[in-house]
Amino acid sequence: MTTQWLVNGAFQAGTLIVVVWALSRWTRDIAARALLCFLLSGAASMYVYYAARAGESAGWIVAELAGVAVYGGLALLGLRGSPMWLAAGWALHPVWDVALHYFGPGHAFAPDAYAVTCLSFDLLVAAYIAVAYRYGLAGPKRRPAARAATGTAARAR
Repeated sequence: MTTQWLVNGAFQAGTLIVVVWALSRWTRDIAARALLCFLLSGAASMYVYYAARAGESAGWIVAELAGVAVYGGLALLGLRGSPMWLAAGWALHPVWDVALHYFGPGHAFAPDAYAVTCLSFDLLVAAYIAVAYRYGLAGPKRRPAARAATGTAARAR
């Protein structure tokens, strides 16, 4: 069953990556980053829901809210700052998923399927963000600096 959840996470990540890439290329980049920011915060917020639904103590709810604050903070830094903050948030989220909610005490209320699916989903999304923004596959479109500054395109005609 674990393999199926990992494959499911990879498929879902692939779908999100296509959507985010399209938003980044054909609309303003902020739309793609906003979606990534919203989903990272939402992924962390799900554990608050799971803990509350299971009737966990206020301490657990506060611990889960602390996770939302951490991942939400990284998401907001990535929204207007470097997209690498978003990549970091997505790359670190599986630690929260697997260490605390799959192997750790959060296992009592968090569904295994969610924690394991998040492992492949989160890591693939983080890899996409890091690679796409590093190599210019996503983000604002840039004109080649040399041609724009020297006007060589106009002279070439």
